[in-house]
Amino acid sequence: MRVDELLKKSRSGDVLSHQELVYLLDLAPDSMESYMVMAEANRFSKELSGGKAEVHAQFAVNLAPCPYDCLFCSFAKVNGVFNESKELKPEKAVDYALQFERDGANAVFLMSTATYPFGRFIEVSQEVKRSLQPETTLIANVGDQTLKHAVKLKDAGFSGVYHAVRLREGKDTRLSVKGRKESIANFKEAGLEVGTCVEPVGPEHTNEELAEMIAFTASFDPAYSGAARRIPIPGTAIARLGTISEARMAQIVAVTRLGMPRSVTGNCTHEPCTLGAIGGANLFWAEVGANPRDTEQSTENGRGETVSSCHAIFKESGWDVGNGPSRYYNSVTTEY
Repeated sequence: MRVDELLKKSRSGDVLSHQELVYLLDLAPDSMESYMVMAEANRFSKELSGGKAEVHAQFAVNLAPCPYDCLFCSFAKVNGVFNESKELKPEKAVDYALQFERDGANAVFLMSTATYPFGRFIEVSQEVKRSLQPETTLIANVGDQTLKHAVKLKDAGFSGVYHAVRLREGKDTRLSVKGRKESIANFKEAGLEVGTCVEPVGPEHTNEELAEMIAFTASFDPAYSGAARRIPIPGTAIARLGTISEARMAQIVAVTRLGMPRSVTGNCTHEPCTLGAIGGANLFWAEVGANPRDTEQSTENGRGETVSSCHAIFKESGWDVGNGPSRYYNSVTTEY
């Protein structure tokens, strides 16, 4: 195989095969060939999104030790980071959402832990929805859901959800691949757009695993895919496996972009970084409240970026940021 031939194939609109994705992922992150892949992914992302990146903003409606024990998550009960349950009052949730809207976020995300009562999530979400401009894009980041619950999310005013089958799901988590995939299907059947990601990537994940997950995310035509590295939670068992570099992350982000069909406009990475944006990421997140990658109860005092700082990172990377509602979740009906 030759990199220039694979880039030409991608440019023609053909989706790369598993073997071809593995070949690109096998390249040294600092090689000339990887830089060629990153340059093409950047060009491709800008072509599909009209040169406009997006910044989405997320807050958590609760914080609680979670029995599903995702080893990479600070909420996992087994990790012992958070031992008490707390939840936002509806008025605080509204304050967060309105601040994100004022700051110019292209979408507002409400996140909950997997065991947070669904009815309460809907009640808080409806309160938030009533407070926002009608055109503001509202997205849910929740656990696995039935079709009935997915329809309720749609009825509550959500345009879409974030949902992913995480790497080594069922081994590093107490959740099943089957359950995650069924939820994605339920969300789509309910009329919700689904954003996803290849995550959380660690040094132990093979290129074959990454290529398989890239292909899976492409298979259901998401609002966006992308890739995110694992942020280690200090003192946890999985943290001892280490962290991949931002350079490696940018390479994976770029290969993921080339593994998606042209119908997928967005290409995300998290946490926000210039190398990721240079490698073709056109979506970052700002965060407040609880964060599964942070040991601070309020991530705005820890790892969380603001809408403004995400804009600045994109600017440093040669990207403009679009104004108004997300086109990644509403690509047919909205313009910046």
